Amino acid sequence: MKWSHLQGSSNLRHAVPGRSPSFTLLYYRARRGVSPSRGVAGRRENARMATAAPDEHCVFCAILAGRQPASFVYTGDDVVAFLDIRPLTRGHLLVIPRAHADRLETLDPAAGARMFSVAQQLAVRLRRSGFGQGTDLFLADGAAAGQEVFHVHLHVIPRTQGDGFGLRARRPRRAPARGELDATAGAIRKVTGPLPR
Repeated sequence: MKWSHLQGSSNLRHAVPGRSPSFTLLYYRARRGVSPSRGVAGRRENARMATAAPDEHCVFCAILAGRQPASFVYTGDDVVAFLDIRPLTRGHLLVIPRAHADRLETLDPAAGARMFSVAQQLAVRLRRSGFGQGTDLFLADGAAAGQEVFHVHLHVIPRTQGDGFGLRARRPRRAPARGELDATAGAIRKVTGPLPR
C-alpha cells in the first residue's frame, strides 16, 4: 500500500456560482463544457456517460490515466482513493475501482469488497489524522439516487458535530406492519436468489 499525507482541501475547491456543494465533480463537468446550471439537461448528458467508452468521457478514467489531476491518498492495484474537489467536509475522499464500472450491477464483486475495505481503513486514518470524529460512507447508484459521475465511487466523508451535512428524508408517520416488511423481504429474495457466502 502506498499512503500519502491527507491534505487540506482548500486548494481543491472550485466554486461554481449558484451551486451548493454536492456529490459531483462539477469542476470537471464545466471544463468539458457542461454547464452546472443546465440542471436536468446536464444530468442527462452525464447519464449518457454510462454507455460511452471509459476512456472517452469518464472523468475518473481520465484521472486514472493521468489526463486529469487528483490528490491521491491511496493507490492500489485494483482501487484508488483521492480527495473530492467539491468536498462536503475537509478530508472528503472518493474510493473508486481502477476498472470502469458505471453502476453496482456492472461492478466486479471483488472490486466492490475491496472498495469498502479501503474505505474502512481510510476512515480510521482520517479520524487519527484529526479529520472528524465520525465517518459517513455514501454511494449513489443510478441517476435516481443522485449519481452524476457514472464510474462507481464510494464517498468517505469525515463528520463532526454541527458540520451541517446530513441525509434528510421524510420518514413515514408509522412503522410498516410486520406483514408488509415480510412481503417486501420476500419480493427481494425472489429476485436475488441465494447470495454467495
